[in-house]
Amino acid sequence: MQKVILLVEDDKEISHLIKSHLESENFTIITAFDGEEALSHFQQDKFDLILLDLMIPKLSGMELLKKFRETSLVPVLIISAKGSDIDKALGLGFGADDYISKPFSMIELTARVNAAIRRATQYSTVEKQSIANTLHYKELTLDLNSFTAQVKDKIVKLTSKEFHMLKLMMTNKSRVFTKEQIYEMIWEDDYFGNENVINVHIRRLREKIEEDPSNPQYIQTVWGIGYKLGE
Repeated sequence: MQKVILLVEDDKEISHLIKSHLESENFTIITAFDGEEALSHFQQDKFDLILLDLMIPKLSGMELLKKFRETSLVPVLIISAKGSDIDKALGLGFGADDYISKPFSMIELTARVNAAIRRATQYSTVEKQSIANTLHYKELTLDLNSFTAQVKDKIVKLTSKEFHMLKLMMTNKSRVFTKEQIYEMIWEDDYFGNENVINVHIRRLREKIEEDPSNPQYIQTVWGIGYKLGE
């Protein structure tokens, strides 16, 4: 079955180029040229991935991303000419799975699209086949069905990346993971020193599950190495 992608890009020439290329790779592409049109498609149809430009009219890419994450963990790949670390951090912090800066090659775009869909499919299969539905550590519980965490009596909604990072650590409680290992295991892509990506996700995750994010008890930093589940 062909995978269906929602392409949100207001530049019609770029949209046409991306659509034509991905259709030649056997994807079904639904296009939207502004935020309101994209939101309407999202609410009516089911997608395997969303390609999202940040600078679009009516509703910005960031506003759309927040709305997507209110109800869905569909993979979101940001495509944008806004390539600064701040914009990347904001996008990833709001729940994007990956980003690719303009200009980019169609080969790279296709590789990132395939990788994002493959990750989502693999994780979905693992969850369906999993015998245990929850993981526990101290007062933290991770629900593998609802993609949520619970700290004491507080339910916490997680993004896809936050969920899988936490799951990775909770299923390997004594192991220290380097940033490179986390990136390559969760993003399934070469690291290339993408520290900012990991830092943003760890910070956002701590803000959600830690009583005091500046003094974390669950996700602890092992200086000079990486991160681990707290003792």
